[in-house]
Amino acid sequence: MLREFFLVLGLLAGAATPLFAEKFAATSDIAENTAEAKFTVDGTTLIYNSQIEINGRYAEISEGDAGLLAEHLRQNKDITVLQLTSNGGVVWVGADMAQIVQDYELDTRVVDECSSACVTIFLAGARREMARGSRIGFHQNSWNAEDIQDYYKYWRAQSHWHTPWDFATWLYGDTQHETAEQIAYMLSRGVEPAFAVETKTYRPGMWFPTRQELEEAGVLRE
Repeated sequence: MLREFFLVLGLLAGAATPLFAEKFAATSDIAENTAEAKFTVDGTTLIYNSQIEINGRYAEISEGDAGLLAEHLRQNKDITVLQLTSNGGVVWVGADMAQIVQDYELDTRVVDECSSACVTIFLAGARREMARGSRIGFHQNSWNAEDIQDYYKYWRAQSHWHTPWDFATWLYGDTQHETAEQIAYMLSRGVEPAFAVETKTYRPGMWFPTRQELEEAGVLRE
């Protein structure tokens, strides 16, 4: 539901005025160019780097990346490895990219850093390795107060939330469901159960396990 929320907002905003429509189209072009800049082909390796700086802003995992990943793989039949450098981004885009990685049975490799939604993509790899000096980061999903308020206002009528407490009840259940899904995904990718649960333990910042911990937990595997 959250995905549809932001897509609908974009459509509503884009229909506001011709001037806004023009700006929206320009923004879409910039986003597409930014997404393309994240991909580089090097022999049998497709490099995905969302930590690049474009127009004074750092990129991240965002809309359009999954489609471009699939397109690069269709055009480059010899690719066997997806190299990742990313500190995260949009959760559902990471999940879409992970499905593509599994479908093409790619190996994955981390160079520098792979955190948050990037880990979802990395775990989709058949073989998973991390370059020396690199790190993999885990954290709980977060949702800031302003976005939660906007979500409630947008969906309350359709979802029959008569009070914020009705919404809180739904949110409590949805959070548990989402956490369970993420743990189940890690288990399906061969991650040790205790480690998978540990990734959802509350921490004020990102958790970067040691290489030994990642190997023993099955996050890294040959």
